[in-house]
Amino acid sequence: MKVFSIVTQRCFWAVLIAGLVMGWSCWAAESGSDAVVKDDLKEKYRQEVLGSKEQSSKDQEYVIGYRDILYVEVYGEGSMAVGPSNAPQGGASAEGQGALRERGTGAEVGVDGRVSLRHIGDVYVVGMTLQQLAEYLSKLYSTVFSEPNVITSVMQSNSRQCTVMGQVKTPGLYRLDQPLTIVKVIAQAGGLTEWAKSDITVIRQGNELIAEKGRDKSAKKVQQFQFDYDDFVAGKNVEKNIQLEPGDVVVVH
Repeated sequence: MKVFSIVTQRCFWAVLIAGLVMGWSCWAAESGSDAVVKDDLKEKYRQEVLGSKEQSSKDQEYVIGYRDILYVEVYGEGSMAVGPSNAPQGGASAEGQGALRERGTGAEVGVDGRVSLRHIGDVYVVGMTLQQLAEYLSKLYSTVFSEPNVITSVMQSNSRQCTVMGQVKTPGLYRLDQPLTIVKVIAQAGGLTEWAKSDITVIRQGNELIAEKGRDKSAKKVQQFQFDYDDFVAGKNVEKNIQLEPGDVVVVH
């Protein structure tokens, strides 16, 4: 019994010491990862991502804009969002009046174009596609974690908006967080007023929130599209019911 007791005590102390060593190692790795990545390194990696990568998809890719809510995760480490993004904004407003939705659990892109992320601090992200952002953050987080797998997505699209004005019941700003055509946005605006004509003009000024194939940003050019609401209702020229893009101005005459 005495021999068994000594062996048991030795095993106990061996396990305890091993646990303390492992715990100290984990704590040291975590505390050491809190160092903020230097701004010059952030900019270097950002230029590498934006300067060398062409758009390969035929479809237009989402480009991150101001006040978007992003979800950023390093696989196995959880969400990297920090700051007040977990608290809802006060004062709910009607849809279509330009008010932001609740922030949820993501990281909000500030008016300076940056998001605050754990371990690396503030990072400028406006103008990047989600794929470019994931590649950029993978480079930054490789200074913190070994071979990080970064996951990025848009939780709320607050930057992509169009303007509806003229003879509609509720003019204002409308979010384009889903494919929206002229007819759909007019429906969201409450429909036409009794004084409205059937003529509708869409003014497209070009914007930086659409990434076209082979370009980082869309060309700045002004276009106008004419749409006849009565023709559409009658089943004529339905192809003119175009999908709206960020920055479009819909004028109902």
